[in-house]
Amino acid sequence: MKRSSPLPRSISKAARSGRSWLALWALAFSVHAVQATPLAADAGFAPARPSGSQPLRHAKVAHLGSEQASPEVRHVANWALHSGDHLGLPFAVVDKQESRVFIFDAEGRLRGSTPALVGSARGDHSVPGIGSRPIQSILPEERTTPAGRFAASMGRGPKGEDILWIDYEGALAMHRVVTSVPEERRLQRLASKVALDRRITYGCINLPVKFYENVVVPAFQHKGGIVYILPETGRPQEVFGSYEVAPETAAGVMHTRMQ
Repeated sequence: MKRSSPLPRSISKAARSGRSWLALWALAFSVHAVQATPLAADAGFAPARPSGSQPLRHAKVAHLGSEQASPEVRHVANWALHSGDHLGLPFAVVDKQESRVFIFDAEGRLRGSTPALVGSARGDHSVPGIGSRPIQSILPEERTTPAGRFAASMGRGPKGEDILWIDYEGALAMHRVVTSVPEERRLQRLASKVALDRRITYGCINLPVKFYENVVVPAFQHKGGIVYILPETGRPQEVFGSYEVAPETAAGVMHTRMQ
């Protein structure tokens, strides 16, 4: 896992020293090694991008119900569903500024949302090679949760625990909250209503145990899915190539039925 204990970095270090972690490292490689695709264009997607003079596209949008979500979360969820960028798979939207995670099924229905612990440092990029570095060497300013679009799948962590790998090479994962360092008070931080209190990890996304097991695992365990991590130093359109989607109007629906 990226930059929170336990981590693949520790596996890598032990493996290089020839210890028994080597077998676990091999096991980790045997499960769904994930490649990050931080931009839609990198994965071969070319969603149409209307110019500023074109009207908003009218379509069914993600079903958030009465859930409180930022405009950026709604924007990306609606675009992912309308453009098909989610490939018909479940998807997650991570809002770093609010330190929250939203999980959607393949039809864009919200399956749950929760406060989450994210990287303590503000920023949208990872330091090159950070996934293979010992955790002790990671500086405070390097503890970011990178923004981007990632193909994610379930796999195994260094102790054999199940985790959702977001970026295997970057050692970035979504998993149960880590409580092995009591002084970090991660459970108390998760319960805080102040988003800034939830900036504590080395980059991984920590979730409440029940939410991870009851929402994340069922959503991603079969075919994996897409994770969209929103930027905090720029706009989603700059990262994902996304566009605005307007809900269907009553007139539009009536016109469609009459054709």
